[in-house]
Amino acid sequence: MPPSLSGNIDSLRQRVYPMITYQQVPAPVRVTFAESHQRFWERLAAHGTWWTGAQRVAIAGEARAARDCPCCRERKAALSPHTAGGSHATATDLPAAAVEVIHAVMTDASRLTESWYEARLADGLSDGHYVEIIGTVVALVSIDRFCRGIGVDLHPLPAPLPGEPSRYRPASAGHDEAWVPMVPAANAGTPEADLWPAGRTGNVIRAMSLVPDEVRTLGDLSAAHYLPNTRVRDPSASQGSLSRPQMELIAGRVSVLNDCFY
Repeated sequence: MPPSLSGNIDSLRQRVYPMITYQQVPAPVRVTFAESHQRFWERLAAHGTWWTGAQRVAIAGEARAARDCPCCRERKAALSPHTAGGSHATATDLPAAAVEVIHAVMTDASRLTESWYEARLADGLSDGHYVEIIGTVVALVSIDRFCRGIGVDLHPLPAPLPGEPSRYRPASAGHDEAWVPMVPAANAGTPEADLWPAGRTGNVIRAMSLVPDEVRTLGDLSAAHYLPNTRVRDPSASQGSLSRPQMELIAGRVSVLNDCFY
């Protein structure tokens, strides 16, 4: 690549998404965290499979704003979210169905049902749009909570890049154990064979395989935050200063506090 072109690309990257680093944190932070977070930030700015770059950045912005939504607080406090009225306090111009998904996942995920999901499809959201929202929100929350945990400001959202969604849909995806279609567990020899190279994986990962890049992003972040997906089933696998039992104890406790299904 010519030096001038390389310099232009580096300059564009700095304007769109300043390099993420945790060098200012008093305690040492493994460089893999900053590297994986940077890769997600760059992907967030670009077009995805079903949403444009501008829409993907808006999804992230809406997710951050959901914490202050009066409607969400009322629903969370209600015996059933269906008994609470009102509309979401939106921060973007995303479709109402997308806003509902983002806010519900951010504030009351433990009470979502398949009928709620089907209602979003009836509102005009496709299953692919839905999965990409979930993947984007999950990745964003992982990074934002990491920042809060180590005491640094949340990273400013990137400026979106141009481009149209690919609308790629795996040919092998079909109905299985999730609400959404997903790639079958036996996927060797398909374009999605890299999603779980060990030949099997948990349904919590496979449930996002209708949009393969969301599984790839999850795997990239998991390798820094937890373990590479290929090592999760190895009970002796660990990373950093924690043993595997210590990792699972913390993960289990956090899951309980977050009302996590798993």
